[in-house]
Amino acid sequence: MTSAGRFDLHTHSVRSDGHHTPREVVTLAHGAGLDGVALTDHDTGDGLAEALEAGDELGLEVIPGTEFSAELGGRSVHVLAYWHDHTEAALAAELLRLRDARSDRALRMVENFNALGVPITFTRVLEIAAGAPVGRPHLAQAVVEVGACADEREVFERYLADGGPADAPKHAVDPVRAVELLRGAGGVVVLAHPALFGARDGGEEIPTDTLEAMVEAGLAGVEAEHPAHPGPAVERWTALARRYGLLVTAGSDHHGGEREVPVGAAVTGRETLERLRSLRGEGP
Repeated sequence: MTSAGRFDLHTHSVRSDGHHTPREVVTLAHGAGLDGVALTDHDTGDGLAEALEAGDELGLEVIPGTEFSAELGGRSVHVLAYWHDHTEAALAAELLRLRDARSDRALRMVENFNALGVPITFTRVLEIAAGAPVGRPHLAQAVVEVGACADEREVFERYLADGGPADAPKHAVDPVRAVELLRGAGGVVVLAHPALFGARDGGEEIPTDTLEAMVEAGLAGVEAEHPAHPGPAVERWTALARRYGLLVTAGSDHHGGEREVPVGAAVTGRETLERLRSLRGEGP
């Protein structure tokens, strides 16, 4: 990004599937010389108070957020939301359903791994999650621990990608409903890493009618700049953002551990951040 200011608008902590505490994420952002960082744990705001406190102490702006799990045709479509009210009734109810469904799905995936001869246990997966919403990275870590794969990347490639042999169906709202829920809670919504949709099947695009419906529901931006997006994908999604009047954002999607991408690996400029901020609480 070319405008002044450097803000990483996509990071994760141990409160979902990251390897650092919220305070450590903020400290890493401060050490990277950023002006601000968004904590966007999956389907939870549990780490925000800690992150905000750390930001106050270090003089670094912390943008409260989450990465909300939606699904289209059996493939994940994630949306990032900022400045929303996690306690708003409709959103809170859906977040609770997502959390409960994650646990049930994880149990079914453990059973799938066992049927494939991989001896992981649900108890160990819960220990790895340590109270966070259970996700596939926690299962991947358990698989690596028992020696069935060399690293978490191999687990996803062999077993856990959407539709993989150990994957299991999950409860998820469609991406348009996700935008509606988050807008209803006063949030500003950005489509996360859109080029990763369908990547396992050759990079199938999000259907145009779905994208247009998300825009109609109040989508504000697209995370065109993401460490996993090759140059042509960045160009394509930047052009699509212009076509639909959306802001272009960037974020590292930092998790730490084997999925290490440094905080600040992709940053959003201040001008874009302020334009996003100006949309807080507006209806679609």
